[in-house]
Amino acid sequence: MHVSIVGAPSSGKTMLFRALSGSYEGGVANGASLVTIDVPDERLDLLTKMFNPRKTVYSRIELADTVAIREGELKNETLDAKSLQQIRNSDALLVVLRHFDNGQPVNPVKEYKDIESEFILADMGQIEARLERIQKQNGNKAQSLLDQEQKLLQQCLTHLENAEPLSTLSLTDEEKKRLRGFLFLSLKPIMIVINCDEQNVPEADTIAANLKTALPAEHLPVLAGCARLEAELASMPPHEQAEFMSEYSIKESIRGRVIQLARDTLGLISFLTVGDDECRAWPIRRGMSAQDAAGTIHTDFYQKFIRAETVSYDDFVRLGGFAGCKKAGVWRLEGKTYVVQDGDILSIRAGA
Repeated sequence: MHVSIVGAPSSGKTMLFRALSGSYEGGVANGASLVTIDVPDERLDLLTKMFNPRKTVYSRIELADTVAIREGELKNETLDAKSLQQIRNSDALLVVLRHFDNGQPVNPVKEYKDIESEFILADMGQIEARLERIQKQNGNKAQSLLDQEQKLLQQCLTHLENAEPLSTLSLTDEEKKRLRGFLFLSLKPIMIVINCDEQNVPEADTIAANLKTALPAEHLPVLAGCARLEAELASMPPHEQAEFMSEYSIKESIRGRVIQLARDTLGLISFLTVGDDECRAWPIRRGMSAQDAAGTIHTDFYQKFIRAETVSYDDFVRLGGFAGCKKAGVWRLEGKTYVVQDGDILSIRAGA
């Protein structure tokens, strides 16, 4: 799961990146600072205590602190190509909006709409360039496929010309699949973090709710917090964090909230594998079948899938492990089409 942090200059997005990445000193790749962080999972912690494995592997999120987005850069293609590609390759975008006084008017709604407009203009430019290339391919052997692509892209362009992001365009699953390779910015899942002053932290939930109501797309998930305080919190040893959070009325670290928000936004859950060698959380899309889940472990498990030995985490812990689950009859065999549930403990049976 790759999430790019985007925002206008002076929005505090780099400070938020530091808060989310903890003590990470920073590394640069493809024009962005990158860090991979473990997703906390209390279930995996408890299973590790039960099995004492050689290693424990958490699911992970890769975060990128991208360059600031200035007006006209995406449309005019003046943004560094590597930086733009980094944003396009993201699974989701985390938009940081300023809600503190830096000498400029505080207007997070306008700031969001300005960034959204840049995404829309960038997508329009991409579509227009592709439509021009299609026109030059008239008479191509694959003309029927090109006609279908042209029709779909023209539908998208018309929608964008009305200043509407592609995320609000009604598309079939097949159409979404055909558009996937374009990596359109306005089609990506978006989360919002409002970066506020430390004195506004007690009202963070109200600030987030007010912005959510004011945005034209009310379905967008919104969090609020003070990135500077959160960065300080992330750099502290655990025994000092509780006192610091109490002093500044921080109910829960923004790191944990953003991680959960990202999983929810992308529709991710985790299934678990356990044993003396390794206990591991495997992130998958909600609704994935047992066979597809097996394929995330190894392609051979997908191709040679027979059955998945399955038990829920709650039953496993309540009954004390494999033996208790089998005795109680909750350890079961599931076939290819079984829909994996969050927290399922799986053991894959595959052919030779």
